[in-house]
Amino acid sequence: MTDIRKITALVVYESMFGNTQTVAEAVAGGLRDEGLDVTLTHVHDAPAADRCEFDLLVVGAPTHAFSLSRPSTREDAVRQGAPAEVAVGTGLREWIASMSVGDSGRVAATFDTRVTKVRRIPKAASTRAAKLLSRNGFRLVSRPAGFLVTDTSGPLEEGELERATAWGRSVGAAARDRMLASATGG
Repeated sequence: MTDIRKITALVVYESMFGNTQTVAEAVAGGLRDEGLDVTLTHVHDAPAADRCEFDLLVVGAPTHAFSLSRPSTREDAVRQGAPAEVAVGTGLREWIASMSVGDSGRVAATFDTRVTKVRRIPKAASTRAAKLLSRNGFRLVSRPAGFLVTDTSGPLEEGELERATAWGRSVGAAARDRMLASATGG
């Protein structure tokens, strides 16, 4: 087996009521279970993605109006009880848009949280994030994943944290397999 350096992962999340953050922490735990070196950060504190070193980027956000949040939907979340600071600053949509197009060549995975009553939606934050990342040169190692909350402010449905950890492990394994294949010319 080819010896490659430890795989680094950057997990960036946007969270209004804390549910997406909790899922991001579980995903990061799954990545660590697979031996990845993980940095977990809220999008407000995230470094510019095209200016930092990582092998795998995992992004997660709540689904707002079938997509990633916008300033207006973040303000609406505040009106529904989210902390005021979530409406200020950069959301995941803007953070991804700030990347240099075609500058990456790295791998990525996306997830979102969504309300149970609309669990099967044609578009969600994770699918939009996946499209934006693909346009920026990232190769996806997993299908976008959705994790369920009982209502807008939560809580998470029973079993979702275990599912998030398992998804993180599968993303970590897929990233490792992709890197091994690249290192061996496969």
